[in-house]
Amino acid sequence: HEPSEMSNRTMTIYFDQVLVNIGNHFDLASSIFVAPRKGIYSFSFHVVKVYNRQTIQVSLMQNGYPVISAFAGDQDVTREAASNGVLLLMEREDKVHLKLERGNLMGGWKYSTFSGFLVFPL
Repeated sequence: HEPSEMSNRTMTIYFDQVLVNIGNHFDLASSIFVAPRKGIYSFSFHVVKVYNRQTIQVSLMQNGYPVISAFAGDQDVTREAASNGVLLLMEREDKVHLKLERGNLMGGWKYSTFSGFLVFPL
């Protein structure tokens, strides 16, 4: 994740690097994963907040709706991580992305990550 003007407007978490993208179903420019086929998919994310005295909330969005969220809100810790994961039934062309609901994230690919893959095609 790398903070940008676009991420500040849409609250979408944009990523600055892709490590593996077999099939090219993750679009780096929009940071959206588009399901190539119907199936069960596994998604996980890990984010790190920047400052103490704040709370972060990140939601995994499927077709514009929040599915799961993660929070980090310890007021006495400078950097704190939040993670979550889920199995989703997705139709072909369903879209998944991360949304920053509250707070600020630590920038750079070493801190915040997002992963997804097809577990079982239907």
